[in-house]
Amino acid sequence: MQSDRPEHLRVLIANELAERLEATTQIVVGLGHEVIARSLEVGEVAAITAQTRPDVALVGVGSSSQHALELISRIVQEAACPVIALLYSDDSEFVNEAAKRGIFGYVSDGDLADLRSAIDIVLRRFAEFQQLEGAFGRRALTERAKGILMERHQIDEKAAFEILRAHSRQTGRKLVDVAEAVVDSHMMLPAMPGSDPDTPPGSAPDKELRR
Repeated sequence: MQSDRPEHLRVLIANELAERLEATTQIVVGLGHEVIARSLEVGEVAAITAQTRPDVALVGVGSSSQHALELISRIVQEAACPVIALLYSDDSEFVNEAAKRGIFGYVSDGDLADLRSAIDIVLRRFAEFQQLEGAFGRRALTERAKGILMERHQIDEKAAFEILRAHSRQTGRKLVDVAEAVVDSHMMLPAMPGSDPDTPPGSAPDKELRR
């Protein structure tokens, strides 16, 4: 089965040691990817990450593991991309702390084959995470739209879903897009008489009002 990942990746590399930064760059270029940014300093990596929006970030452990952990934290805060930690010796304590800060994987040396495998695995994991996160988000949005319709029309959950589905079919739009339109437009509509405009439909206070 073919991978959905892009063959050509835009890569950010961060390492406090210039020689290791250069060595990692050569490996990545040798894999056929593009190095879009390189960083030695913690203070600059957040801005670089926000500007370049890399597909993947490689953070190497230099002379200070704390420096590498700070780089990881800044990149994770600014980028919607996976981070791979590059270790040059086994360090379980660093790996555990890096995992808490959001790395998606690590490789224990700079071997080209290992790095290729690490990038492949981490991107697959990240894609699966995004798909799962998106599925939960779509479900929450649909539930919110149903709650709004139930409140507005004084109908049950099944009837509310049928309204969403019927409109989706009539307009040729995805169900989640119809749900999003309901939620967005609801914010501009006047509140129902006797309801609290700050209370989401379907919450306990609203249920009490309908009794």
